[in-house]
Amino acid sequence: MTSLVRHVTFDCADAHKLASFWAEALGGTLSDDDFPGDPEALVSADGIGLLFVTVAEPKSVKNRVHLDLQPQDRTRDEEADRLVALGATLVADHRRPDGTGWLLLADIEGNEFCVERSADERARTEK
Repeated sequence: MTSLVRHVTFDCADAHKLASFWAEALGGTLSDDDFPGDPEALVSADGIGLLFVTVAEPKSVKNRVHLDLQPQDRTRDEEADRLVALGATLVADHRRPDGTGWLLLADIEGNEFCVERSADERARTEK
């Protein structure tokens, strides 16, 4: 028998606040029994569960694991703009003149993640 990944877990300063950001970012839902001040918060979104756990230590180094997001109903750039409006920050721009590449963003607690091209954008540049 093999194991399955049940959640991707983030240590963070404020579980509910960070989970709320990611629920909005992914179009997911925050668990009904998670409230501000709780030490844990769970986000369920299509294909993934993200668990946020409040810890005392602040983030101090670059992520060793990160999420790569692929927009489903908008372009890479439109999705990055939407996420920045939610509170994310642009860390690095890895877009290329031919339209390929990605954007590196950080969530509201500094956890890095990438925004890649949508499937439609990939199909247009692969022709």
